[in-house]
Order: sequence, then structure tokens, then C-alpha cells
Amino acid sequence: MRAAVLRDGRMAYRDDVTEPVPGVGQVLVGVRACGICGSDLHFAAHGAHVLDMSERVAGGAGMHVDLDHDIFMGHEFSAEVLEAGPDTETHPPGTLVTSLPVLLSARGVEPIVYSNSTIGGYAERMLLSAPLLLPIPNGLDFRHAALTEPMAVGLHAVNKSGIAPGETALVVGCGPIGIAIVAALRARGVENVVVSDFSPKRRELARAMGAHRTLDAAQGSPFDSVKPTVVFEAVGVPGIIDDILLRARPGTRLVVAGVCMQPDTVHPFFAIAKEINVQFVLAYTPEEFADSLRALAEGDIDVSPLITGEVGLDGVGAAFDDLADPERHCKILVTP
Repeated sequence: MRAAVLRDGRMAYRDDVTEPVPGVGQVLVGVRACGICGSDLHFAAHGAHVLDMSERVAGGAGMHVDLDHDIFMGHEFSAEVLEAGPDTETHPPGTLVTSLPVLLSARGVEPIVYSNSTIGGYAERMLLSAPLLLPIPNGLDFRHAALTEPMAVGLHAVNKSGIAPGETALVVGCGPIGIAIVAALRARGVENVVVSDFSPKRRELARAMGAHRTLDAAQGSPFDSVKPTVVFEAVGVPGIIDDILLRARPGTRLVVAGVCMQPDTVHPFFAIAKEINVQFVLAYTPEEFADSLRALAEGDIDVSPLITGEVGLDGVGAAFDDLADPERHCKILVTP
């Protein structure tokens, strides 16, 4: 079977991967599309650091991945049901589905993120768990359905913020997470969504996804021209949180969605003096994943502007390189 795997920090193409066989409760699916996530790019470049941080936060029970062997990735996917495992009831063959990126097996819950053994969406076929399958509804394009997962990340951040339609939201950073937050805010009916980013292309994309106003971060602080009640940090680099705490107005709610893997420094007094509420967020709930798929199917969110490229399995390595330039791409889909 064909797949793209991470090998020595680079994506490599293989045509000799052992065909996965579904066990009880599992379903063999053919991958139709898989989005390349920024976290995959980061893991390719800094895998050892990611594993170390995961190990520390999990108290020694982090991801067990051997960087010296091929690693399967790909967690933003849509697929077609091919075959059910023994004694397993599921949707008929040919049904288009998506799923939370986890596999239930005799070994427990196996994340479909980075693994030496659990195949992800950068492959022709993979295994999914029958109880977790969600049929793709209403004739939704399978390419769009593959972006259910990143859209759920944005929805989770917005849900955690408790924002009301009449409040002003500022989204700092227009990468895929920031754009997903913008989409969720507009779907929520928030009437004033402002974004800030250095990239003209990303600002244009944010407007296409529903931002009412875009600000060039190179021209100064967004707080000079907008007074948001809720700020979403979607950059994930040191210094951003502290700058927001300094500039935000009293009573601001700050939702930190950017994933910063480096040490950072903040001045707690900035937040204390202004009673700023800080909420860190990660991923989504199963209910939010389903809600995200429903929003795509019902037309509340149109992800077509996000898809800026499409490659086969033999083009994943080049796609990883291309995604380093925010002026060229936002989301590249792998279509095996």
C-alpha cells in the first residue's frame, strides 16, 4: 500500500506499507482527502521536542513514538467505508465518513496523530473505529469534510470564550487556527470580528471567511484601533500573550489557542490590575466535532477559500515545504 511517512525529519513516499486489517469494532476505509496540519509541520521539524513536552505534561505517559523509524501522520481526513472487521456493524461500503482521529483497539485508545504503527490519513487506506464514524451528510464535498477537524478546533475556542453576538472579537494571527476561529465567530453571529496579521494573503483569506475588518500587524498594535471584549491569540510565539495583557482593556477575556512550545514570560500584574480572564484551549470535544461537520454540511461555514492546493501521496514532502510560505498556501489537501 502507498503512504507518505515521516523519516529523519522529512516526508518520504512508500509503496510497500502493509495493508491494515480491521479488528473487532474497526472499519477499513479508503482515504479520500487529508489536510496537512501545522502541527504536522512542527512535528517534522521538532519531533524530539514535541515528544519531550508531551511526556512531561502527561507525567511519563506521553506519546511513545520512535523517531528512528517511519512515522505515520494525518489527522484531518475524510474517507470511504470499504470493509468492516469481524462481528462489526457499520455503514454500508461506499459510505463517505469522517471521524475523531483516534482508533479504539485492544491496546486502548490510539491517537491518529503521530505513530509508528497506527496509520493516518497520509495513506491509501487506514483503520477507523465503527462507533466513532460520522457519515458525511447532505452531499458535502469530501474535500470540505476533511476540514471538520480544524474547524472543530476553532469552534472549541469560541465556545470556551463565551462570546455573545454583540461583543467585539479580535483574532491575533490568521494561520489555520485563527481562520477557523473567524469562521466559528461568524457562524455564531458575532457582529464585529477583527483580525490582525502580517500577511496580506492571510488577511484577505480572513475576510473571505467572515472577518469584518483586517489590520496589518506591521502598521502597529491592533489595540490602537479596536477595543475588543474578547481576544483570541492564535500565533503561538513567545511574547504575544504578554503584549496582549499589557494592551488589552480591563475585563478583557483572552483565549489562548496558539500552541507555543517554547518557554515564555508574562507579567501577571498586567492581567491582575485589569482583571483579565485568561483561558488556554486545546482541540475539541466529540460534540464539537459533530457540530463542526454539521456546520459545514448546512452551509454555515464554507471552507473552500482555505483549500489552496492539492497533492498526491508522492507530493506530500513538497507540500510541507510549500506551506512554510503564508503568501502561497493555507491548507493543502492530500488526495491519495
